[in-house]
Amino acid sequence: MWSTVILLGVLLIVPSLLADEHWWQHANFYQIYPRSFKDSDGDGVGDLRGIMEKVPYLRRELGIDAIWLSPIFKSPMADFGYDIADFRDIHSEFGTIADLEALATACNAEGLKLILDFVPNHSSDESEWFLKSVQKDPTYSDYYVWHPGKTLANGTRVPPSNWVSVFRGSAWEWNDVRKEYYLHQFLVKQPDLNYRNPALVQEMKDVMTFWLGKGVHGFRIDAVPYLFESLPVNGVYPDEEKSGETDDPDNPTYLVHQHTQNLDETFDMMYQWRKVVDDFKQQTQSEDIVLMAEAYTPLLNIIRLFGNEVSEGAHIPFNFEVLSNTFKDTTGQQFYDNIKRWLDVVPENRFSNWVLGNHDNKRVSSRLGVARADLYQIALNVLPGVAVTYNGDELAMEDVFISWKDTIDPAACNSNPKDYLLYSRDPVRTPFQWDDSVSAGFSTNRTTWLPVASNYKTLNYKAQKAAPRSHVKIFKALVRLRKQRTLREGTMEMQLVGDNIIVIKRHLEGASTIIAVLNFNKTTETVKLSSVFQGLPSAFEVITSSMQTDYIDGSIVGRDEVVLPADAAIVLEGNVANGI
Repeated sequence: MWSTVILLGVLLIVPSLLADEHWWQHANFYQIYPRSFKDSDGDGVGDLRGIMEKVPYLRRELGIDAIWLSPIFKSPMADFGYDIADFRDIHSEFGTIADLEALATACNAEGLKLILDFVPNHSSDESEWFLKSVQKDPTYSDYYVWHPGKTLANGTRVPPSNWVSVFRGSAWEWNDVRKEYYLHQFLVKQPDLNYRNPALVQEMKDVMTFWLGKGVHGFRIDAVPYLFESLPVNGVYPDEEKSGETDDPDNPTYLVHQHTQNLDETFDMMYQWRKVVDDFKQQTQSEDIVLMAEAYTPLLNIIRLFGNEVSEGAHIPFNFEVLSNTFKDTTGQQFYDNIKRWLDVVPENRFSNWVLGNHDNKRVSSRLGVARADLYQIALNVLPGVAVTYNGDELAMEDVFISWKDTIDPAACNSNPKDYLLYSRDPVRTPFQWDDSVSAGFSTNRTTWLPVASNYKTLNYKAQKAAPRSHVKIFKALVRLRKQRTLREGTMEMQLVGDNIIVIKRHLEGASTIIAVLNFNKTTETVKLSSVFQGLPSAFEVITSSMQTDYIDGSIVGRDEVVLPADAAIVLEGNVANGI
């Protein structure tokens, strides 16, 4: 949608001519971690009926356009749903297929789109597919990656290669029934599916159409870079080179993953999945069905996931360029560069997306600082394209300390009591803080699958809804603003003032000018907007601003009277024609 021009240090984005707008192109997506969103039956675990209870909150109160759910499929829960035993059934803790269909109906009635997690790289080792593959069942024998291993000169059998799992240790596991090793790039209980088998490829395409038939509007595709591995050479898998980054051979960073990640076939698989959803859309005459791709990979690989000259790919390959390079001490210059790096390479016929939080990373407030929580929400919602929010970040929820004794995340459990917090994702997955009642209103049960935050009595949605100003009210104001034409259709310019102030201008002729000012300084700053951009209105209405400011939403400020405390941001709107 956007073509990019650099002019005298100003990043200028000009709208390109496009076909009719589609629902997802400027949408606010909201990630729900189902175990922790709302428990409807008092067992201490969130579920689909709980999510359905909160559809009015999501759509009517927040104004969200689409929700996507972390995995809800039948699973032994070795990795909390990312180890799927049956790709066509719902895990009993979350509910039933009927509950999923009811949720889809409730979402549809509110105009809210429902996106499911699709976990294609692996299944559970308790999947019927895997159990039959172990037995060399003719249908399923080649559904997984198997190899007899190598035999040393002394007769000892060893794994086929030196490949290392994401969760530490060898990526190969011996199976004593089949008498072969199977590949698992994640947990031992998550055997990798074999995408070089056309039958498996078709099976997974059929899984997608199965759920599309239940009323969902797309998929977030998990762990995309890991789908394919290099083929054996003369029957032997190639070893990967050492990275030199660590001396720990069990650490995944010990190797350079040229044989196990980002192979060319991976991108083609994404293009095949896009054809599946496009064909379903055409056959059913439905709205766009969206593919969101999770890939922690170099930026140019993320761009490849969009598609190429002949094939469409993911609508939304997650822009982890910003997430992965933004830290608590990030300067204005660095954040400006993070934004610019993406905008410089995104094709003009594709849509940008902005995301800073999810279930695998520390919460925005904890990772980047509570003081900047509103600043980053303002940035994500004023930039062009799609904005993605992790549940609870609209409240500026913080990570919860989880002791080694209470730790259940396998990424942490596979380490040790000294280092586990470096790997644990439990702190970001704790229950949503709805109110000040038992278990923060998440559950009627005083015991929840992960502990509730100790500060839930004061940090919760009920309190923020009642407060004159709050993080969630800032978020709501931003979502309302994004539904206006200026942010959907307008041009964008971005200027760095000094090293630590970013000013973003969005303008649509005949509509309005929207200005966002982000102060990354540790001191209060006064910004003269007339010296940053020419032809601005003389005064602006305050749409919203960070909690630490004294501005009142709806008040009027002059273009040269913008005063921002440290780590604060503000959004203003004005009209050139009438001066406000």
